[in-house]
Amino acid sequence: MLLEINHNETETVVLVGCQFEQDDLAFDHSMEELKSLVETAKGQVVGSITQKRQKPEPSTYIGKGKVDELQALLDEKDVDTIIFNDELSPSQIRNVHTRTKKTVIDRTQLILDIFAARARSREGKLQVELAQLSYLLPRLAGQGLALSRQGGGIGSKGPGETQLESDRRHIRRRMDEIKHQLEAVVSHRQRYRERRKQNDAFQVAIVGYTNAGKSTILNRLAEVETLEENQLFATLDPTTRQFNLPSGMNILLSDTVGFIQDLPTTLVAAFRSTLEELQGANVLLHVVDSSNPDYEQHERTVKELIQELDAENIPRLVVYNKSEIKTEQFIPSHDEDSIEISAYDEEDLKSLKEAIEDKLMEQMTEYHVLLKAEEGSLLSRCRESTVIKKQEWNEETEHYEILGYVLPDTALGHELAIRSIIEPKIAVEE
Repeated sequence: MLLEINHNETETVVLVGCQFEQDDLAFDHSMEELKSLVETAKGQVVGSITQKRQKPEPSTYIGKGKVDELQALLDEKDVDTIIFNDELSPSQIRNVHTRTKKTVIDRTQLILDIFAARARSREGKLQVELAQLSYLLPRLAGQGLALSRQGGGIGSKGPGETQLESDRRHIRRRMDEIKHQLEAVVSHRQRYRERRKQNDAFQVAIVGYTNAGKSTILNRLAEVETLEENQLFATLDPTTRQFNLPSGMNILLSDTVGFIQDLPTTLVAAFRSTLEELQGANVLLHVVDSSNPDYEQHERTVKELIQELDAENIPRLVVYNKSEIKTEQFIPSHDEDSIEISAYDEEDLKSLKEAIEDKLMEQMTEYHVLLKAEEGSLLSRCRESTVIKKQEWNEETEHYEILGYVLPDTALGHELAIRSIIEPKIAVEE
């Protein structure tokens, strides 16, 4: 079980970053993002140390002179924790802690800490604990004071003292237990996905960088209320809701955990079962925050993770969100289908629904059927699970004449293909 820890006081933090091959702007954005992560973890940044280097110093990550500069800054300010903008080796954490006598954590542990604080479902908590234990396992030896803390503070949410100070065999045993429990969850999720497919459910998955506005878009489209916060990783547990397209077709919309640059590999592995929801989607909505100066890097990061999750072949619609406050430098990419919106503008949401419908229709085939009055059940399925372009009642023949688009590889698609008139007599209205 994860420890639930409440911060009674704001923890003061000094940030440390090394600029290797990035340009100045990319490095500045990275440090700003680290500051936002600290604020999300309820910490307060009181100073920062940066250095340009060819490669990290093996013993302390930053050079000896910068360690002295860091010590001077710590003496000047009342600091609880030092946070590095990179993943550190166990010896680097130990050496900096020995020199400064302060708690030292890296970017990976900070992100794990935020996930631990925000996990609500049993599956989410298990996934985070698995990621934390995977991170801690190679760091058990020689950690000393750096990892034997209890109580509040950034980087201390998680498996707890008993697990941190157990031997490797105990940690591995606990990891095996978690994996076994998650297998049951994955099996249940797989059965749920198969059932949705049998029911001709059409799924759209929302992906994007953390704090891009994914939950806001889900709330506005599905007219529901899930957590919306102007914070990184406000949503951790996935949410699926229903909503109707302009044609009346009913689809499922799934929100997913936000991505971030240098997302810890242990987290990607632990959340793979959740992120596999993407693979079952018919369309991905890639939400990009057009108000963020580093939106291009965010867009690239998400594309790389989509590729890593073997979901790059799923049709995508790029949604440039927050158009009302977009940066002056913003230029939309023309490599993929895209739309600019504000999630708070009703006309923009209407345009987004139409764009989603157009994207879905690219995967559909046309059908044209005549339905008798007593075939109300089939007519209802057509309305809910297909995009109807024309529906007319013929008084003379007492038939409904339906022209629309359906997914060909569904049960309904096969049924309508058998009954479809070969040459449609009704032109699709633009």
